[in-house]
Amino acid sequence: TDIYNSLSVTYEIPFGGEDLNAYVSAPQLVRATGAENFATMDKGEPVTEHPEPGEVVWLDANGVTCRRWNWRQCTRTALHDDTTAALFILDALEPVDDVELRAVGENLIDELREYSSELVVAMRILRAEDDD
Repeated sequence: TDIYNSLSVTYEIPFGGEDLNAYVSAPQLVRATGAENFATMDKGEPVTEHPEPGEVVWLDANGVTCRRWNWRQCTRTALHDDTTAALFILDALEPVDDVELRAVGENLIDELREYSSELVVAMRILRAEDDD
């Protein structure tokens, strides 16, 4: 968590680190209806919140995994010491292009490899369809 938070600040790109084994379906980036569940903590107690209608969220079939693009993560998919499969989401808008985004991703991979020489990685860049 410290590694991706540090890189997020350095490159000014929102990062999210998720326990991939906690997902119940593929992650999706959508605008919320406001009815989706978001598991979080309030004053040390678990609570369920709901995103604002139209808010950009990441979710799976069990609810919101991260709110406001990649700013506020849920408790269900949070990284833990026993996480063995992680998903890192880097949200980038212009002026960050694919070349810079890939370089930031490679930097993250290099940092993680310092802690695990057996690290297995797959990287994809997803983008919105152009309306033109």
